Amino acid sequence: MITFKYLVFFLSFTSLIASTLSNSEGDALAAWKAQLVDPNSVLQSWDPTLVNPCTWFHITCDSNNFVVRVDLGNANLSGLLINMLRFGTCRIVYDNNLSGSIPKELGKLTNLKSLFLYNNYFSGPLPSSLGNLSSLLFFEAQGNSFSGMIPTSFGALTSLKILRLDDNNLSGNIPFTVLQLVEFADLQLLNVSLNSFFGTTRPTNSSELAVTTIIQDPLAQI
Repeated sequence: MITFKYLVFFLSFTSLIASTLSNSEGDALAAWKAQLVDPNSVLQSWDPTLVNPCTWFHITCDSNNFVVRVDLGNANLSGLLINMLRFGTCRIVYDNNLSGSIPKELGKLTNLKSLFLYNNYFSGPLPSSLGNLSSLLFFEAQGNSFSGMIPTSFGALTSLKILRLDDNNLSGNIPFTVLQLVEFADLQLLNVSLNSFFGTTRPTNSSELAVTTIIQDPLAQI
């Protein structure tokens, strides 16, 4: 039988762990801020001396003060993207001047539902580890300089509704497992145009319109 004293200790210990993890997220975000160029002072509120980052602008936390959403779209930021968090459901960094490669550690964020990287200067291969993001609904990485092949692991992203990889430097064949997401999963938009793929694709049934159906506001569904 758990006594009241031990229950209080357990709850206090759990709260301490949550607070420590939240503080570590704040430290990681502050470290990311330090290596970014922020000409419009968008990140001015990111003060590492605060208890946790949940009061910062462009940050959303859950009830346990874990950061679940980073919303920095169209912020004129320059620098690299780093995997600064343990948790999270949404990463929004579109329309910036971010560059470099995508950290493979992003594949550990198995609760991630939305990843918006489009219209930046990212390069290098798409990490195969992103195929581990089983909860991912929206992945938009168009308008960058990604190269190499689409990882076959992307075929495991059966929750995807939108996959946009157009206007990059990708090459090779489009994995058949990715094309199957249109017919056998929930993929409503697949755009891989303006790359250097070879081979041909063709619709297999009357549901081919699913390939060109655009969800008008994916952010509203997050």
